[in-house]
Amino acid sequence: MNAGLLVLRLVTGLLIAGHGVQKVSFRLGGHGLAGGTEEFRHDGFRGGRLTAIVAGASQIGAGLFLAAGLLTPLAAMAAMGVMTVAGTVKWPKGLWVQNDGYEYPMVLVVVSAALALAGPGRWSLDQALGITPWPLWVVLPAVVAGPVSGLLTRVVLHRPSDESERKQYAQAAE
Repeated sequence: MNAGLLVLRLVTGLLIAGHGVQKVSFRLGGHGLAGGTEEFRHDGFRGGRLTAIVAGASQIGAGLFLAAGLLTPLAAMAAMGVMTVAGTVKWPKGLWVQNDGYEYPMVLVVVSAALALAGPGRWSLDQALGITPWPLWVVLPAVVAGPVSGLLTRVVLHRPSDESERKQYAQAAE
């Protein structure tokens, strides 16, 4: 079980961190901070550069902490938050990734929640620091707060660009 949790944490955490690196740099196929800023603007988010920096830093931090098994419920909460925002961007395109849908962000949200609930395992920094197992009163609010914070971020920062986009979101929600 510990080996499985380690593999799951490493793969999921490093993919989330890599996603953040792409938002703010030219590494891993990213288009630099200007590209990340433009991506958020194109997706209808306010804040431009600051939004790209915060999103990228959140993904990098959450991903690295999750991979290390450090402050696991909080890392999972942050990962779920940023990936929920990503899922809302892809929502109108449907579930499947071949249509640029929300399948991949959803998988990362669910895996992050599962890691928070299962705990990081014996081979983690949480274990090395003696701060595991995390009590349920910490884990459950983190699992709920992650996606809720992502949805709130979407509401606060997003402005549909035109009436057709508003209709697209309304149809997808039905």
